[in-house]
Amino acid sequence: MKLRKAIVATSSLALIAGLAACSSDSTSGGEDGYVVANNSEPQNPLIPANTNETSGGKMIDLLYAGLVYYDAEGTPHNDMAESIELEGDKTYKVVLKDGITFADGSPVKAENFVKAWNYAVENNQLAAQFFEPILGYAEGVKELEGLKVIDDKTFTIELKAPQSEFTLQLGHTAFYPLPDEAFDDMATFGEKPNGNGPYKLESWDHNSQAILVPNENYKGDRKAENSGIKFVFYPSQDAAYSDLLSNNLDVLDAVPDSAFSTFESELGDRAVNQPAAIYQGFTIPSKLEHFSGEEGQLRRQAIAMAINREEITKTIFQGTRTPATDFTSPVVAGYNDKIPGAEVLAYNPDKAKELWAKADAISPFTGEFSIGYNADGGHQAWVDAVANQIKNTLGIDAVGNPYPDFKSLRDDIHSRTIQGAFRTGWQADYPSQGSFLISVYHTGAGSNDGDYSNPKVDDLLRKAQEAKTPEEAQEFYTQVQEILLTELPGIPLWYSNVTGGYSENVSNVTYGWNSVPQYYKITKK
Repeated sequence: MKLRKAIVATSSLALIAGLAACSSDSTSGGEDGYVVANNSEPQNPLIPANTNETSGGKMIDLLYAGLVYYDAEGTPHNDMAESIELEGDKTYKVVLKDGITFADGSPVKAENFVKAWNYAVENNQLAAQFFEPILGYAEGVKELEGLKVIDDKTFTIELKAPQSEFTLQLGHTAFYPLPDEAFDDMATFGEKPNGNGPYKLESWDHNSQAILVPNENYKGDRKAENSGIKFVFYPSQDAAYSDLLSNNLDVLDAVPDSAFSTFESELGDRAVNQPAAIYQGFTIPSKLEHFSGEEGQLRRQAIAMAINREEITKTIFQGTRTPATDFTSPVVAGYNDKIPGAEVLAYNPDKAKELWAKADAISPFTGEFSIGYNADGGHQAWVDAVANQIKNTLGIDAVGNPYPDFKSLRDDIHSRTIQGAFRTGWQADYPSQGSFLISVYHTGAGSNDGDYSNPKVDDLLRKAQEAKTPEEAQEFYTQVQEILLTELPGIPLWYSNVTGGYSENVSNVTYGWNSVPQYYKITKK
């Protein structure tokens, strides 16, 4: 589902991870019947509400189960919930299914949901803002007034105000339950979690691989159809793709740019190239020198107009990306490619130079403009192309700033020690524009890595959340995007297709609306 994260992924977001850590010698084509899949080292221990990037998100979605889950088309279905019913206009009564347990056999109770949600807010975990609609929410509050445990199977959720999309969000990882043992030592628990999802963690060899095996106690619809998933943390997408071609890797969810022109012919009907709810761009932090106030707005608009998205998506991505016209994705409902202000995303080098000169008249630009990226994720080609276009159009020193792996990049972003701009990918957490906008641009949001803040945007996002219908919410989301297209806290680049493939050793491979393979459905031949 992580249209997580974290690209909050993010995801998120969250935020979209690059691939990371083994060579083809270290894979063995799925011994013991495991389905071998690519991934990278998760940034944090595997705690649902404290994960906003897709590396950890892929594993968490298999290790835990929430009240609902999303199918391949993004439609929600009950998972641990027997029913979720609206009582009045803003209170939901949740009844859990009979006999649901964690992997160790201990029961999943209503309090396991409520305690996990309260803990996320009290400890300001990365996804804490997902609980903002609930009555009594405030940063760091110990208990949410709107959460009431009725009995072991029943609890109620009272919101501050009616919301048309609240139940749609309940499949997000923030809303997963935790067993009592987790609260004794959350970090230790996250290294070997006792979840309630279709799989359980067999082993996690950091920076190398993780093995998940079926959880025989899982009572939901996502029953494992295989003997387990072996996630291999590759050092590069090229290494992963090479293993896929030799049938040492079973499932790949990101083809390297070096193979964009050949992967469909090389894989034949095992190639995947389909739209997904993924946005790609780069963030310019609010604190970055020369990029705040009137000067900063001029520079952000100049950079946006200095980039020829059409050229890059055709020459580097071979048509597997589509130039962005907003901050969301054409895959989710309400997408509009004609939002006022979207012309700032059209290539216009003359206007870009004019705006940059106006900014220089306020304060001359000095130094370099850098874009940070993880080198293990296949990003160098497009980052270098974007930096060169900015350099050639604006006459400044623009460069890529490579980090060795995704975790290193995310650590510097999270600690706010990164110097310069940085790539941003967001994979929707739930099928709505709100997943892109609230998680990334609301003040203080867990995936607001650029520290953007605008009270008017916050107010419009609140109104969108409290809208009575999705159509009414879209009106507010459009107004938010009009502001974002002016202030440009991030620079939209393109929407991604999921470009992947699978080996000759597996069947029943499908990729979801959010680009993530439906791992539990995959079978070995």
